[in-house]
Amino acid sequence: MPDTTKKVRVRFAPSPTGGLHLGGVRTVLFNYLFARKHGGDFILRIEDTDQSRYVEGAEQYILDCLAWCGLNPDEGPQNGGPYAPYRQSERKENYRKYAEQLVSNGYAYYAFDTPAELDEQRQKFPNFRYGHENRDVLRNSLNLSQEETQALLDQGVPHVIRIKVPVDDTVHFYDMIRGDVSFDTNLVDDKVLLKADGMPTYHLAVVVDDYLMKISHAFRGEEWLPSAPVHILLWEYLGWKADMPHWVHLPLILKPDGNGKLSKRDGDRLGFPVYAMNWKDPKSEEITRGFREMGYLPEAFVNMLALLGWNDGTEQEIFSMEELIEKFSIERVSKAGAKFDFEKAKWFNHEYIKNSKVASIKYQVLEILKAKDIQIEDNEYFDNVLETVKERMTFLQDFWDQASFFFEQPAFYDLNAVKPKWSDAKTEYFNELIKTWEGTKAWDAVNLETVFKALAEEKGIKPGELMLPFRVMLVGGKFGPGVFDIAVLLGKEQTIQRIQKAIIAFTVE
Repeated sequence: MPDTTKKVRVRFAPSPTGGLHLGGVRTVLFNYLFARKHGGDFILRIEDTDQSRYVEGAEQYILDCLAWCGLNPDEGPQNGGPYAPYRQSERKENYRKYAEQLVSNGYAYYAFDTPAELDEQRQKFPNFRYGHENRDVLRNSLNLSQEETQALLDQGVPHVIRIKVPVDDTVHFYDMIRGDVSFDTNLVDDKVLLKADGMPTYHLAVVVDDYLMKISHAFRGEEWLPSAPVHILLWEYLGWKADMPHWVHLPLILKPDGNGKLSKRDGDRLGFPVYAMNWKDPKSEEITRGFREMGYLPEAFVNMLALLGWNDGTEQEIFSMEELIEKFSIERVSKAGAKFDFEKAKWFNHEYIKNSKVASIKYQVLEILKAKDIQIEDNEYFDNVLETVKERMTFLQDFWDQASFFFEQPAFYDLNAVKPKWSDAKTEYFNELIKTWEGTKAWDAVNLETVFKALAEEKGIKPGELMLPFRVMLVGGKFGPGVFDIAVLLGKEQTIQRIQKAIIAFTVE
């Protein structure tokens, strides 16, 4: 078992190949919470050894996502640290010596098979894998003499270094979520550790860097479980078993129906984002929608993610970051996959917007108005509008739908809701209401409602028959907050103008 007394150091090690899936952000979050709870360090390491899959701009995108979520690393490519560099491509020389060490000690070997030769093997054997069943007949240093191997190396013949997985053995390890896990080595192939270009594969790089960076706990998705036996063997073969981190393989985030891992394709199909932020593919220029741009608050996004596969054992659902840090424990992480529920995700955001202070969201909302060419000249008015409508917003972008009428008069009216029951008596009522309100000094919701209902009683009209037309007059349709609250915010002059304008529309044949 790894040493439990050493300082907690965890890492998130993404590959810069595209957008950041919410499963990746959850891995960041669990790393972050664990580190903060135990007074440890959270490290960001960029695993960019596969240059064929490298995407320009992806690393900065990852950094921006983490910053938006408030999950800033203690060490990483942006802010450095005692174990720099934090990009694997800049640590290239570290890896070869360890790969060569493994060869020298008999735990790995040089493989000189060309891509064409391997393709030929795959055609002959549909389930071909490079391992104990065939490595003794393929072109590698296990079958070549020491002199032949050295001659090929001296000639610069392209080659890879593969791990030599033992035969008829079992690899055991303890996972902090899954308990005891074991693998039959006969089912594990001889993975490439060092590629022909001198770059390590994930298998070698992750072990070397976790050792050199003194990582104490390795959090990653359960899709990496099949690779675990190779990594366990490498920790042993390199003589580092005593320093091996605690393993934490997180459950998958599943499709809403529970059938399989949630993918970008599922989000596209079902109409919700799966990336933290908008991702623009530099080649196709296709934009994949993100939670941020849809109008999620980062606090709501983080809270939602925390409860995908974890709970504190109570019915509590809304947690501040401080509460999450205090209550987080690996023991409460589920083994089973967590179904993504978009309706629940929307509920989280609604709760956070509803309970937000205006000051904390006003600048994001102002950007929405700016895009509509609406200039705010009265900050107090804007703040009051936002305070009035925020409890009706699920996303920040909902502000315009919920509040546009506060900034411009309705262009259209829902006449179908009003005209069938409109009458001369109602026209007379509203004309009289205008005269009454023109002389009103106390322009507050209570007084306006009192006058409204008193006049209705005087005219022998049920107030309920007048409320809907009044709402349509002010906002154009059957929506919005309390109608007298709307009138207060609009002010006397604007309210009366809108009543006058609407009466004409309601009475035109």
